[in-house]
Amino acid sequence: MADLWWIYSKPVPADGRELWTLFLQCSCITAVIGGLFYNWVFASLEYSWHLSVASAVSFSLLLLLTLLLVHPARCVFTMIMPTLGTKQGRKLLFSTCVMIAAVNITPNIISNIKTILQVINCICKNSSDSLLNSTALLEKVSWEFGDAIQENIHSIYKPMNGHFRFSLLQNSSLIYQKMHLAGEKISREFLSVEVLVKDSLRVANRLAAAFFMLYLCFESTWYLKNYLTNLRFDNFYITKKLERLAMDRKAAHLLVGSSKKLIRPTGWKLSWEEVAPCLVRAMLVTVALMLMLVVVAVDHFAFSVADTAVRKAALFSAVPITLNIKYKVEIGIVPFLFKIFGHPSEELLLGDFNRSYHHDLIFSSAHCGISPPTPPNPSVLLVVGLLFCILYGTVFLETFARRLCWAIAASFFQSWEEKRVLHLYRRLSRRH
Repeated sequence: MADLWWIYSKPVPADGRELWTLFLQCSCITAVIGGLFYNWVFASLEYSWHLSVASAVSFSLLLLLTLLLVHPARCVFTMIMPTLGTKQGRKLLFSTCVMIAAVNITPNIISNIKTILQVINCICKNSSDSLLNSTALLEKVSWEFGDAIQENIHSIYKPMNGHFRFSLLQNSSLIYQKMHLAGEKISREFLSVEVLVKDSLRVANRLAAAFFMLYLCFESTWYLKNYLTNLRFDNFYITKKLERLAMDRKAAHLLVGSSKKLIRPTGWKLSWEEVAPCLVRAMLVTVALMLMLVVVAVDHFAFSVADTAVRKAALFSAVPITLNIKYKVEIGIVPFLFKIFGHPSEELLLGDFNRSYHHDLIFSSAHCGISPPTPPNPSVLLVVGLLFCILYGTVFLETFARRLCWAIAASFFQSWEEKRVLHLYRRLSRRH
């Protein structure tokens, strides 16, 4: 492994064997990165299959030539891997979480809201249908009542017409049409909102992912540029070269006296200057986690409401309505004579009508086209949870990722690292 890394980090291969070894190394790296790049573009960013394949092949060929021919670019590309454990990698993970929420959680919420609206639409349609049928019952009652008046009452006292006319039934089809159009309009608006939200989030995520990838390359390039131009940049490690230099010049006490300010790159010790930013980054990740939990909670709440609405709507019982009509027509016979003689007056019964009519108001029906509520996908929650675990891990691993970037740069530019070690030794000497 040490020999392979030595060949990989050398500026120029020494012979043909090293050249072929470097070519095989770059080819393996390119194949792996090309596959990951295709999966990221096709699955996460949701580009078309043809565009994903074309971009992955082009990117792989360009990466192979760059790694094989340009030594500093090879160093920058190698530093990109540990840089994924820094804030730039966290931004990419945040972008992935947003895309997962946009593709899986948000449509699920909208689908459950559509189910709730379908339940409301079904209840409104069936209740209005029952009300319209009740007007038909009233018309039937009025005609039977009018016929009874016409038949039972003497022609002397018979009214001209005892029928009532209801004109509401003539507009029932218009009411159904308006309700259908209103439901269709709501469905189209929800579909357009869903498409707009998904497209907007998809475009925003693609732009953010492209920006973060470019900035990731810029971050590694910026680190290498500062490493090669500034001797003080990220130069506070107790390396073996520094220890050897101090032992050769009999100044080992410099490293002991400055142990609080210097750290060993291979150790797990973190200084307070390194711990404090970790706590701040952990708070930012917690805020993002709270926002994602709010979205997940809304998804569960929408499913709970939709499931309850569907189950309760199926249990709605019919409301019975009873209409009782009692009608009696009587006429008094010479009432003033009976009043003179002090006898109670007698009445003649001309007509009697006493009937009951029953009707049921129905609020739900099995014929309603209600889509079942969609439960939250547990695999999506598992993936989001794992991503946030990785995010919390990168918060505390960022310091070690920075140390790894230093180790990579030092192995690619060993002669420059010797100058940096000599510069650090002189600084310690002057301070002492």
